[in-house]
Amino acid sequence: MNCTKINGVDFYNMVIHGSNKLEEKSDFVNALNVFPVPDGDTGTNMSMTFKSAAKEVEKKKDESIAEVSKTLAKGALMGARGNSGVILSQIFRGISKGLSGKDTADVSDFASALKEGCNSAYKAVMRPTEGTILTIIRAASDAALEIIEKNSNVDMVELLDYVCKQSKIMLDKTPDMLPALKQAKVVDSGGMGLLIIFQGMHEALKDGINASIKDFASNGDTVSAANSVESHEIKFGYCTEFIILGDASRALQFKAEIQDLGDSMIVVGDEEIDVIKVHIHTNDPGAVLSKAVKLGELSKIKIDNMREEHRELLTENGEEETAPAMEEKEYSFISVAMGEGIKNIFEDLGVDYVIEGGQTMNPSTEDIVKCIEKLNAKHIFILPNNKNIIMAANQAAEISDKDVHVIPTKSIPQGVTCVTMFNPEAGIDENLENLNSSIEMVKSSSVTYAVRDTEIDGIEIKADDILGLEENKIKHVGKDKFSVALQLIEDMVDEDSELITIFYGEDCDENEVNEFTKTIEEKYEDLDVQCYAGKQPLYYFILSVE
Repeated sequence: MNCTKINGVDFYNMVIHGSNKLEEKSDFVNALNVFPVPDGDTGTNMSMTFKSAAKEVEKKKDESIAEVSKTLAKGALMGARGNSGVILSQIFRGISKGLSGKDTADVSDFASALKEGCNSAYKAVMRPTEGTILTIIRAASDAALEIIEKNSNVDMVELLDYVCKQSKIMLDKTPDMLPALKQAKVVDSGGMGLLIIFQGMHEALKDGINASIKDFASNGDTVSAANSVESHEIKFGYCTEFIILGDASRALQFKAEIQDLGDSMIVVGDEEIDVIKVHIHTNDPGAVLSKAVKLGELSKIKIDNMREEHRELLTENGEEETAPAMEEKEYSFISVAMGEGIKNIFEDLGVDYVIEGGQTMNPSTEDIVKCIEKLNAKHIFILPNNKNIIMAANQAAEISDKDVHVIPTKSIPQGVTCVTMFNPEAGIDENLENLNSSIEMVKSSSVTYAVRDTEIDGIEIKADDILGLEENKIKHVGKDKFSVALQLIEDMVDEDSELITIFYGEDCDENEVNEFTKTIEEKYEDLDVQCYAGKQPLYYFILSVE
C-alpha cells in the first residue's frame, strides 16, 4: 500500500535511523575534509549535532509530526557543533516550521517543509557558498517540489527516493563548484553528511524500520554511583574517548605512552579495520590527543567534563547546595581555547569562563549557553577564537535572553588582543567598536603537520610534512617546524608591525623554542617579541603579528 502520509512515529523512525546511518559513516565523511590538518571533523560535528537532536525526540515518539519535528529542531539547535552542525540545525529548524501545527504530513506538506529548511539554512549563512551543504538542501527541496509537479500520485517513499537521487547527482557536481574540492578529488563533506541522513530517512520509511538510537552501553546505576562521590574526589576530570585511524598493532605502545596521564584507561587495537579505540579519564585531554595524532587521524573525539556532569546530577537530585548569588557585573567574558597555557592566559586577563575546545573539538551551542547562564552580568562577550565556532556562538547568543555579544575572533591571538583592548570603564557601544576593530589589527598564522598525502593549490603534501597556515590557507610546506614558523613571521611582518607573539604547543621543546625566540628577536630587533607556553595540542605554534 502506498505511503501517502507520515505521522510522528514515522518521522521519529526516519530521523533516528538517519542519525544512526550518519554516525556509522562519520569516518567516511571526515575523510572528505579538504585540508590534511588535524582539525575539527565535519562528519563528527554533524553526527554529534544530529544525535543530540535524535536523543531529544526519544520521549516524543507517539506525538504529532509537528511536535516531533519541533523537539528535533530544538535538540539540533542546542547540540549544534561547528559550522556544518549549525547549518544542519537550521535545516531542521526550517523543516519544523514547515510541519508546524500538523498531526500528519502528506507529500506536499513534506516538500514544503524541505523548502522551509532550505530557506532557513541559506538565511543562517552571511555569504552562502555553492558547492556546500547549502547546495544539497536546495537540490533536495527542489527535487521534492519537482516530482510532485510531475506526478500527482507520488507517495512519500517515492518522493524521498527521488530527493536522494537528485541530491546525489548534485553532490557529485560540487567539485565543479569549488576548486578546492576538485583539487582534493572529493565531494563536499557537509553535503555528503546531509545526503546520508536523507538516505537513512528514506530507508526507514521504505523498509518499515522501528529505529532506536545506537549508543554505547551505559551503567544504569549512574545516579546512585554519582551521589556517593563528591565532585572534588574525581581525580581525573575529563572522560576522553576517540578512535585513531592508524596502525592497530601500536595499541600497546600507545597505552604505555598515556598510562601516566589518567585512569580508567581502555586502549584496544582492531586489526581487522586497522583502528585503535581509546577511552581514558584524564586532566589533560590535549596531551592525550597530541600523542594520539602522531599515530594517525583522529575520529569520534568526545570529551566530557565529569566534575561538571557530577555537579549537575547532584543539582537535579537536590543534593548540592545552591551557590550564593554572584553580584551583578557590568561585563563578563567567555572564551574558547585548547591548551592549559592558553587557558591560563585568558583567565589571567580576566575571562570568566574558558570553554575547552577549538581545532580538535568544537563546543556545542548548549555548552556555550550553559556558560552564559552561569554569568551574572549586564553585558557578556563571547570570543570563539575559531571560524568554525562563530556560528554556534551566534546561535547561543540568539537563544539567551541576556545581552550577549559575539566578537568574531578566528584565532587565539585575536581573542587575546580583544581582551587586552577591553576597557571596563567604557560603555557597551564603545567597547563593541573597539573589540571588533582590534581584530583587524592582528595577523595570525599557525604551524601544524599533515595527516595524509594530498595536493592543494599545486603543492604536493606528504603525511607528517610541516604545514604553515595563514588565513585558512596552506602557505608553506617543509620538514622543520621552526623554519616554517620563521617563514610565516616573515610573511606577516611589515613596516607597521610592532609586536610578534608566539604560543608554542605541547610537542615543542622549551629550550629549542627559547633559541628560536632569540633568533626572532635578533632578526626583528625593533619589534617586541613575546613567547608563551600555550601547551596547545596538535599545533606546534600559533603566531601573530600586530
